[in-house]
Amino acid sequence: MTVLQIDIETYSSIDLKTCGVHRYVEAPDFEILLFAFAFDDDPVTVVDLTDYFGVIPKDVMQALRTDVTKTAFNAAFERTNISRHFGIDCDPRFWRCTAVHALALGLPGYLEGAAEVLKLDAQKDAKGKALIKYFSVPCKPTKTNGQRTRNYPHHDPDRWQQYIEYNRQDVVVEREVRRKLERFPVPEKEWRLWALDQRINDRGVRIDPVLVQHAIACAEQYSERLTIDAKELTGLENPNSIKQLKGWLAERGLETPDGLSKEFMPALLDAAPDDDTRKMLEIRQEMGKTSNSKYDAMARTYCADDRVRGILQFLGANRTWRWAGRNVQMHNLPQNHIDDLALAREVLRSGDYEMLELLYGAPPFVLSQLVRTGLIPSEGCRFIVSDFSAIEARVIAWLADEHWVLDVFQGHGKIYEATASRMFGIQFETIVKGHENYKYRPFGKVATLACGFGGGAAAMMKMDKNKEIPEDQYDPLVKQWRNANPNIRKLWYRAEEAAMEAVRGKTTVKLAHGVRYRYEGGILFADLPSGHSLAYPQPAIKRDTKFDKDGLIFYALDERNKWVPQRTWGGTLVENLVQAIARDCLAENLMRLDAAGYPIPLHVHDEIAADCLRGFGSVEEMTGIMGQPIEWAPGLPLSAAGFECDFYQKD
Repeated sequence: MTVLQIDIETYSSIDLKTCGVHRYVEAPDFEILLFAFAFDDDPVTVVDLTDYFGVIPKDVMQALRTDVTKTAFNAAFERTNISRHFGIDCDPRFWRCTAVHALALGLPGYLEGAAEVLKLDAQKDAKGKALIKYFSVPCKPTKTNGQRTRNYPHHDPDRWQQYIEYNRQDVVVEREVRRKLERFPVPEKEWRLWALDQRINDRGVRIDPVLVQHAIACAEQYSERLTIDAKELTGLENPNSIKQLKGWLAERGLETPDGLSKEFMPALLDAAPDDDTRKMLEIRQEMGKTSNSKYDAMARTYCADDRVRGILQFLGANRTWRWAGRNVQMHNLPQNHIDDLALAREVLRSGDYEMLELLYGAPPFVLSQLVRTGLIPSEGCRFIVSDFSAIEARVIAWLADEHWVLDVFQGHGKIYEATASRMFGIQFETIVKGHENYKYRPFGKVATLACGFGGGAAAMMKMDKNKEIPEDQYDPLVKQWRNANPNIRKLWYRAEEAAMEAVRGKTTVKLAHGVRYRYEGGILFADLPSGHSLAYPQPAIKRDTKFDKDGLIFYALDERNKWVPQRTWGGTLVENLVQAIARDCLAENLMRLDAAGYPIPLHVHDEIAADCLRGFGSVEEMTGIMGQPIEWAPGLPLSAAGFECDFYQKD
């Protein structure tokens, strides 16, 4: 099979990192500067497209237009740029992404990191960042460059030649990475899913620019009001300055922590020596709620047709293969609890901010409630939104053979009530509104959400968002939940033992329902029933001094982007398995819904939104598809619920 390896260098006045590649290529001055390529093992050629005589060879253009396999590191970037520059359709079915392959093996998803971890002879040129900054992004006029806002090759021919060689070296390194990873291929089914993911990202989701701009303006106006109030109260030139505000508070007898962080605010308010101090702390607290990042991200990234694109990252959570959010970051949107969302969003769209505040309270609250509604269906369409019901609770019960939980899901489905009944030994039928035993439902709910992966009191506290449970009850409830779910508890220890046995013996150990741990080529794989495998690079058994026993470690990137050993245990291993299998259930249904003609612009966690013409599709059909059995997961009871809406929301 012929493979065309590609890497490009580009220019655009739009910032790539903050606006995304689809907005980036819409800039009037966007262009591809350098096009490096190599067929198979051929030497790398670089075409300088800024040169009058720089022309892409006919065989390369033919390959771009046909079913020849094209590959790049972060192929979404190359696909989008090439499609725009040359005006051709870059069908993702005929592309492969080496970054995705690296993520699938638990490796860094950026070229330099992958090459370093793989210890390749060929490494990425370290000069690249400076060259990109010089040629590929706008520059500021200076004394040395005059009034120009962009650097062209003729401004520094020597540096341009370095850029050409940098582009050439990227193809060399990318090809070496690809060859190194070929020993562990990504299943073809996953490449088909990636192609669908690319089409979903290319389609994008429409936004309401009127609502978005008014949300930004409303937040700015409110923030200015708070600043004026703070200035009048304190006399400070800049009450937003932590240093100035700490000084003012100290003068009034209130010593404060370094950052005036929100977690200290309740204690500071209690310690406020007078009304003015308390009022200023309340203003400061309110200022902290005026973040408008989601609306700002929508405003930065939406394209000429009012659609935001590229907001889903395939294998973004590479430990579980789940998608991650990009640009607008859809995976951590606040929920909406306003009864009449339609009225609230229309008041905001009208620009009547005073009425908005009168009806719904302080702007930060209502604006956070309306973030989701900034996403709207295409013209003549409506959203059909459907999500799996308690998918992780179903998967972990299936994996652990916790039969009483499976019976609940195959029957009435009320897992919180059933869990409370089993934990406290009370009749299930009595846990209903109006009965005194209904007070036990929150205990069952919080325990179900917190304890499945070995969570203790801290996990209970985190999940008890409404503070319905006394803190001194967390530890006893954890024990009660574990006693009610003995097979799930056993699964944590069985998973850890199986993984460690596979590493010690460099062998394969079966766990349950097609899951097995397999050591091969310096990687611990968790083979899943769907056909792909999670990867834990460079695993080893090391003594865990905290628990005085052997434990499992593997290597991964930490929060500082350093490749370091990380310790794991059975509860976390089971969490990875459950989230990965839940992801595979979502993936299976993305493919099914696409085959059934449902246009998908967006999916978040276990929820899928379809952008359907009025008259096409239905909630019943969509939830029915998502509730169908999956061949590789016999006995896993799936169920979905859905609704229709004229703007995105939580039902």
